[in-house]
Amino acid sequence: MKRGCRKPRRRAWCCSFAVPPLSPEVKSRDIPKPTVSLPNSPHSAKSPFPIVARILSPGRVSPIDSDLAPNLPSHTFRVPSPPQEAESAADVRLKLRGRDGGSVVMEVDSEVLGANSEVFAGLIADCKRGGDGATMEVENLGVFTDTIQLMFEDEDRITKNLLNFGVYRSIHILEVSAAIMFTKGVHCCLKYLEAVPWTEEEEEKLRCLFTRFDFDEATTRDILGRLYLHDSVDSRPNVAQQLVRSISTCEDANARNQMKSLVKGLLCKSSVYEKNHLDLSKEDLYAICNSCLGSLISLFKEASNTTPPESLMKKDVSKPLIERISRQVDNINWLLEIMLDGQVAEDFVDIWAHQQQLLKMHDIASPMIRYELSRVSAILFVAMGTRKLQCPLEARSGLLQAWFGPMLLDFGWLQRCRKGLDMKALEETMGQIL
Repeated sequence: MKRGCRKPRRRAWCCSFAVPPLSPEVKSRDIPKPTVSLPNSPHSAKSPFPIVARILSPGRVSPIDSDLAPNLPSHTFRVPSPPQEAESAADVRLKLRGRDGGSVVMEVDSEVLGANSEVFAGLIADCKRGGDGATMEVENLGVFTDTIQLMFEDEDRITKNLLNFGVYRSIHILEVSAAIMFTKGVHCCLKYLEAVPWTEEEEEKLRCLFTRFDFDEATTRDILGRLYLHDSVDSRPNVAQQLVRSISTCEDANARNQMKSLVKGLLCKSSVYEKNHLDLSKEDLYAICNSCLGSLISLFKEASNTTPPESLMKKDVSKPLIERISRQVDNINWLLEIMLDGQVAEDFVDIWAHQQQLLKMHDIASPMIRYELSRVSAILFVAMGTRKLQCPLEARSGLLQAWFGPMLLDFGWLQRCRKGLDMKALEETMGQIL
């Protein structure tokens, strides 16, 4: 707009889509490039995004005082397009129309949009064939524009922007990302939402969203567990299973020992606590126990140098081998105590009696390592001698034939490193068993 000899009058505007007239104080300064913010967005004043697209149409702009602008032909107008920067790769014009009447026209990079969204890939292909811009009608103009800008960011930047947006707006962005098949946006939103607390309103909106869209099961498992924890009876055993499994894989010794005592007290039959959501089935217990046995076999293979070094994970070698073996034996004995309290330990006698791999490696392992296996055998012998464990004669005979000899070899180490084992009870019950 040319400014002649007529002195410009200062105007007040209700929207930041147009550049306000210059005041006499700044008339001599260079006129800056006009900036445009996104409509219907609570974050338009301080958007965390870089400018990735040029917005050409701001939607509706109305002066506060109609007498100050009598010559405006309508409530909508187009800001003149700023000169295109040399490095810009924008090659497609995208017009977004909100259902509330606002609109935004953007020039965007079709390659980025097509690579991030299957919906936009098809829309841009039709647009290029027709030679005209693409037009979309959207429910929430501000959220849709924010989602498009996220396509130009990496996952770390997307997560930071979601933190700035908050939970409620991130749920809306998840909805838009799912609708336009923006996979990276969906993954980042789900990862962020799983890690933050929700209000009742946000939780209800997530429930509605999960009924409308099908998300990746592996990504949404934790969110679904939070959403339907108290609704589904089938999910209750899974809560206890996840709790016990997480304790068995915990690497912090102090936290692991404290949680073992707490959970064992909650699961035992004589507990005074209500256990409606902590029922643990026999199958769940044995599944976790078999996992610990598998880890123990792998550790003894490592001790006997039969495991290739390249097959060891970095986290597996972060602590001494003796400590890792002792941790798995502690886990098995803890699970065995829970089984004994629930009177479901009889099958474990057969399982332990047929651990041929461990028996072979016991013969060649160092005494300071192999005695850990005899700690498991000792718990079983004490349980059978005190009548806590009832099992068939064949099972008892198989256990004695397999592990009685190895335990006698390790008896000195068991006396020296008891680790909670009642040696007096072991000596008394072994005679009764024989």
